Amino acid sequence: MPPLVDPVPSDQQLPNSTEVAIIGGGIIGVSAALTLAERGIPVALFEKGHIAGEQSSRNWGWCRQQGRDPRELPLIIESLALWRKIHQRTRCDVGFRQCGILYLANTPKAVADREAWLQHGLAYGVESRMVSTKEINELLPGSNAQWAGGLYTPTDGRAEPTIAAPAMARAARQLGARIFTQTAVRGIETSGGRISGVITENGSVRCSTVILAGGAWSSTFCRSLDLRLPLLMTIGSVFRTAPLNDAPERSVSGAGFAIRKRLDGGYTVSHGSISSFDIVPDSFRFLKDFLPLAWMARKILRPTWTGRFKTEWQQKKRWSLDEQSPFEQIRTLDPMPIQSTLEKSKRNLIHAFPAFQDIEVVESWGGLIDATPDAVPVISPVDSLPGFFLATGLSGHGFGIGPAAGQLAADVATASEPLVDPTPFRFSRFSDGSRIQPIVGI
Repeated sequence: MPPLVDPVPSDQQLPNSTEVAIIGGGIIGVSAALTLAERGIPVALFEKGHIAGEQSSRNWGWCRQQGRDPRELPLIIESLALWRKIHQRTRCDVGFRQCGILYLANTPKAVADREAWLQHGLAYGVESRMVSTKEINELLPGSNAQWAGGLYTPTDGRAEPTIAAPAMARAARQLGARIFTQTAVRGIETSGGRISGVITENGSVRCSTVILAGGAWSSTFCRSLDLRLPLLMTIGSVFRTAPLNDAPERSVSGAGFAIRKRLDGGYTVSHGSISSFDIVPDSFRFLKDFLPLAWMARKILRPTWTGRFKTEWQQKKRWSLDEQSPFEQIRTLDPMPIQSTLEKSKRNLIHAFPAFQDIEVVESWGGLIDATPDAVPVISPVDSLPGFFLATGLSGHGFGIGPAAGQLAADVATASEPLVDPTPFRFSRFSDGSRIQPIVGI
């Protein structure tokens, strides 16, 4: 079953108008809404299900700099600064702790890979360092394995996915943002070639700016507007444990396991080295776009064949604005976790840390992660449709960079000074002849 997410009250009466409409109530959407509300800009957010109902509450909860694509480093550096202030902004403990993150290496090649990334991190001032076997044992008391080395970033952290995005949404609402759940946006209206409003299942709202932060649904929404946004989904499988003593305080990624300590004293656990994906119609539609990334990640990719192919094949590609949309037919994407992957992660974890030998698995869940062909987000205007902006394709990195990605989306949408240079995240890179160069992280 999916994790239980903190509830967010929904506004009831649609406004006649707003300045900015946000589609999607994940961490990017609510961060953008909070930023705009803090600036006194009228904003309304529309979520087809509930806030953080999909991947924003189902991720690992890591807030990491290390191992990221260099193009994302400025964004995560700013995001960590925002995470450190999130308690003051939301008046809620969202679980952010600067616990440090440690990537373990069990072979000389893995050590070399981490050393190669370290040069990127140091160039941006990230406080990462390589650690020896001796220091690993000091950082991770109780480890039963002998590691060849590791990469450690003491300034990285963690937070609680089921709390963070809802807290941001409630804070935005207290500042005047309108938050609507169970309210799908079916489409947009234009006037004179630019955005003039959104059409929801409950009525229309006039606006001049729309930010699409729809996660896994973004490509479907764009397709209905004749916009080609190449996105495919991978399946994340995660379980959480009951509270456990004498286990690592730091977040750790090792040989076939990744863990994060939770506020309740338990641990969120995943494999970390397997990326499963369903074969769906878009797998063929975007095959050419994703071939370079698939080749680079071929050792960790695991294709699956489920009912999603039929579901997406039968899903409407176009619909009139007075009929039910796909976003109303499936309110929340809730894939089954891949149990074989979870069993492997559990065995690997117990082998490395005997303290987990008798862990109680409280629940497990799956989530769909939206990925772009270069595994870099799209935070950008759409040049062919003035007033329409994208904030999507976070490629499994979205929770950690969520606060800054939402702020950057708000900056770009309101022509404000951008938090970081948005050029690497431009939508036009998929159509202007730019070389789409994936860089697989570690």
